Amino acid sequence: MVKLFGEAKLSGRLETLRAVSLFEQLKARELRIVDGLLHERSYLADEVVFDEGEDGQALYVVLSGEVLIVHPDVEGEGLVARLGHGEFFGDMALIDTWPRAAQARAAVPTVLGVLFRPDFQTLMSTHARIASRIALQLAREMGQRLRQRVDTATQGRGKL
Repeated sequence: MVKLFGEAKLSGRLETLRAVSLFEQLKARELRIVDGLLHERSYLADEVVFDEGEDGQALYVVLSGEVLIVHPDVEGEGLVARLGHGEFFGDMALIDTWPRAAQARAAVPTVLGVLFRPDFQTLMSTHARIASRIALQLAREMGQRLRQRVDTATQGRGKL
């Protein structure tokens, strides 16, 4: 961290984390605590991060590169989402070990920050305020996704 005119400026990976919607409400000190829990993992192009049906163990943040979320039941190539720098996926795994609904695969050489469920549970017991801010933002994100799915499903059919 660098200080400019009395203001703390985040650098490198912390700036990337600040851009992640789950962490945007955290203060610099809180962000450093979360950063300390992240495990950095590198993937080659076309390397699988996780497969559909695997038990969810972690949330992933794209630090660099690009990840494809694919599902064989989706028309076309099965592409559900293309995620880049600062985006996250696998967030349901922080809550429970539900099987993964799709496969995640690196599209190009990719670096991910990984927050494992046990580390998030430790955060809940040691820094409850930080964990609650993340959990609240996670609930908002899930609600937004649900609304988008409902909107998509009801387009052309009128209101529910």
